[in-house]
This record gives sequence, structure tokens and C-alpha cells, in this order.
Amino acid sequence: MLRLTTAVCLTCLLVLPARPAQADKPCDDYPPTKQARCRTLWTQINREAETEMAQFGMAQLKRRQAGDISQEQHMAENFDFIKRSTEKRLRLLKERMAQE
Repeated sequence: MLRLTTAVCLTCLLVLPARPAQADKPCDDYPPTKQARCRTLWTQINREAETEMAQFGMAQLKRRQAGDISQEQHMAENFDFIKRSTEKRLRLLKERMAQE
């Protein structure tokens, strides 16, 4: 059970792009002349989100280990957090690209 919990928390952290190919995907919608700037901004936005994601994962892990939430609640909260975090980061990317 602990392994599953740890794996789920780590999965949450894997939302951040680890390779440039993953970071390029939101930038595919922009013209080629703006894609390099988009990738730079996307990487920066993801770095800014690392602390929030790590804090969420650790707090959730503690709650799970303490028995405060079930496995189902844990997974549901993870998916909800990932969705909200991704939407927020994509919104920030759009805003920052509009300022360019």
C-alpha cells in the first residue's frame, strides 16, 4: 500500500516535463517563430510550479499514511490537482505569450 501511495505521489510530480519533447507540446499551436520563446516560458512556468506540486504530494502522502483519506480519495484528489495545475500552467503560458 505504501508503494502505491508513493508511486501516486511521484506520478503527480511527473506532470512536470522532464524532457524538451514533453515541454514542446503546448507550444505546437504557436507559429514556428514563437515556439522557442513558448518552450522557454513553459519550462519557467513548470519550474515555478514545482514547489506547489511537491507540497501537495507530501501533504497528501502524510494524510494517506495517517489514514485520513482512502486510496480512492487519494487518486481522485491527485487527478483533480493535476487537472487544476495543468489548466493553471496553460493559462499562464497563454497570458505570457500574449504579452510577447
